[in-house]
Amino acid sequence: MANYYKVLAQSNPSASTLTTAYTVPASTSTVISTVIITNYGPGPSSYRIAVRPAGAAITQAMYIAYDITVPALDSTALTLGITLATTDLFVVYSSTGLVNFNVFGSEIL
Repeated sequence: MANYYKVLAQSNPSASTLTTAYTVPASTSTVISTVIITNYGPGPSSYRIAVRPAGAAITQAMYIAYDITVPALDSTALTLGITLATTDLFVVYSSTGLVNFNVFGSEIL
C-alpha cells in the first residue's frame, strides 16, 4: 500500500448549501487529518461538516460538526483522523458563503 499525503480539498460552498468537498476515489481509502475552516467575511458565520458513507442521503447522525460559529475574519483548525472508504463523501456547509474549507490528509492505494 502506498500513502499519498496531500491537500484533499479546498471548498468555498455557496451560502446555506451542503456541498461535497471530497469524494474518496475508487480503490482508495482516505484519512482526513486536518480541516481548516476560515471565515473571511465581516460577520460571524456557522459551519457544518458531515461524512456520508457510500454517498448515502444525509441524516443527522452523519454530522461531526453542526452550526459551529466562526467569528469574522478568523479560522478554526480541526485535527480529526477520520477514516473513509471508497465512495464516501466529506461534505461541508456555511451559513454565509464566506467560509473556506481546506482539507488535508492521505490517500491509501
